[in-house]
Amino acid sequence: MGSVVVIGGGFGGLAAAVRLAKLGHEVTLVERTDTLGGALSAVSEDGYTWDAGPSYTLLPAVVRDLFRKSGRPLEREIDLVPLDLLREHRFEDGTSLRLPHGRAAQLAAFDELGAGLGRQWVDHVASYADDWEVLRRGYLENPWDPSDAPALLDSRETLFKRLRKTFKDERLRLVAGHPFVAEGHDLRNVPAWLGTRSYVEQRFGAWTVEGGLAQLGSVLAARLATRKVEVLTGTTVTDLVVRSGRVAAVATTDGELAADVVVCAVDPRGLPALASYVRRTMPAIPPVVVHVGLSGEAPDLPHELVLHGDPMLVVRRQGNALTIHGRGKLSEDILRALARHKIDVRAQVEARVDRSPRTQVEHWGSSPMGVLWQGRGTVRQRLGPRTPVAGVYAAGAHATPGAGLPFVGLSAALVAAEVGPAG
Repeated sequence: MGSVVVIGGGFGGLAAAVRLAKLGHEVTLVERTDTLGGALSAVSEDGYTWDAGPSYTLLPAVVRDLFRKSGRPLEREIDLVPLDLLREHRFEDGTSLRLPHGRAAQLAAFDELGAGLGRQWVDHVASYADDWEVLRRGYLENPWDPSDAPALLDSRETLFKRLRKTFKDERLRLVAGHPFVAEGHDLRNVPAWLGTRSYVEQRFGAWTVEGGLAQLGSVLAARLATRKVEVLTGTTVTDLVVRSGRVAAVATTDGELAADVVVCAVDPRGLPALASYVRRTMPAIPPVVVHVGLSGEAPDLPHELVLHGDPMLVVRRQGNALTIHGRGKLSEDILRALARHKIDVRAQVEARVDRSPRTQVEHWGSSPMGVLWQGRGTVRQRLGPRTPVAGVYAAGAHATPGAGLPFVGLSAALVAAEVGPAG
């Protein structure tokens, strides 16, 4: 039976740990904070609760596969609920778009912005169908060899140029580029093939959990006990112990943990043994985040509302609990900036939790947004699922082309496929 140490108790670390334990390995998971889940957890204050990170996921098959491959099916633990509306976009010219999933529904929604815009949008999304199949088979669902990677990964086209070429209407460019701007990227540095995000949203929709997606993290953390994974919280990993070119142990503040296999599910730049291999990468900076709990009747808002402009605000609603993300020139209190969009909740605030980009990185130990896109070469500068150190693998937001649950979940599946069953 192989001895595996997983570093990091976020979604990537949890997913890798339960998969490897099901494959017969003795697994120890080490987490620097006192709780598990990482960004897939909850924030509570004065009787209010908010999702700390994502409030929905794409590609529900990734989560279902994780639960099926690690024990009981997801449906026996928790219900994933489809969202009729992906999000609402409000633009600076006063127009708005309620974006559903599904080709026909999106065609009709964009046509409400202007005649012919629906056709432009669905044709743009359809142009990614072949790219998605290439990426799915050759990169996302199978461990990829950098020497024999799909040619698509080395394309010089950026998403910025593709959207400029495809759409004359700026609003369509804003909708297509939003997920990456929200994660802190400059579209001039994002590969065009990541536009497959729009294809995935349209085809598979978005899914959430009643009461908050953080419940998914709680259920997954509970599965660690079912799979007999040893969990060490409040323990900081300081480095890997490498002997004769192969990992032999993990050094922590409480001593060494012997390991045949190590899974790095945190920013590898924080581990000296791996840092030199990722020295050309940078973390994507999280947004300003403010959670507020409101008295009385909350504004009638969709589960996610994007307010375009500078700053760009993203508002997520869970009943009377709102989470506001801010990006750009945020030179005033975020609730005052929100009020400028005629959503003034300042008099209703009963609870408030502020998290700056710095405090988020300090709390999680790394950026929950993963690696910053700095051009097409970034895909080869990050680690995962293999690393140059024998016996060391990488999963999580820093090992994938995106910080969302589907990418992170797939990265854990790749690691499990590479490690294989215990011998």
